[in-house]
Amino acid sequence: MDSVHPCDLTQPADVERLVGHAVSRHGSVHVVVNAAAWCAMAPIELMDYEKHWKRTLTFELDLVFLLCKSAWPYLKAQGGAIVNFASANAYQALENSMALAHCAGKGGVLAMTRQLAMEGAPHGIRANSISPGLVETESTRVPLRDLQGFRDATTAKHMIKRLGRPEDIAWCAVFLASDEASWVTAADIAVDGGVTKW
Repeated sequence: MDSVHPCDLTQPADVERLVGHAVSRHGSVHVVVNAAAWCAMAPIELMDYEKHWKRTLTFELDLVFLLCKSAWPYLKAQGGAIVNFASANAYQALENSMALAHCAGKGGVLAMTRQLAMEGAPHGIRANSISPGLVETESTRVPLRDLQGFRDATTAKHMIKRLGRPEDIAWCAVFLASDEASWVTAADIAVDGGVTKW
């Protein structure tokens, strides 16, 4: 199987190469899912502009912009769906999470998604976002293990008393990408165990 590895989604040339690879294999692009991200977790007094703030916004905003821009001509030609990943942190502060840059980036994703929906509507392009709560993954297991009381404090704020699982989010993305969501655009769906509605 051919591959575009390595691929840095913050680099325009790599993103163009990725989209070109998809088009060469499948003929076009019908769905874009922006699930990749990275963020630095630090309180504001310890947050370095270049290393933490700027890098987080690059990984949470620029890569969404770059992939949408690169895929746009193909989506515009026949319509399609964009699914962007925002976060419950775009709506609420989470005590002890040190997520300042992450909150800013994901708030930007929400705004960007609304505008993409507006610009895409005349061309049959739908753009929506998902705002997950805290999902247990490889990248969240360390803080969940090491920050005393963090898991219990987080779970206590959920209506459904567990953390999210990747498949909880994936099924929502499948729906938003499908024809069953043909009248859904500019929406943000909270998949968060009820934490933002508590």
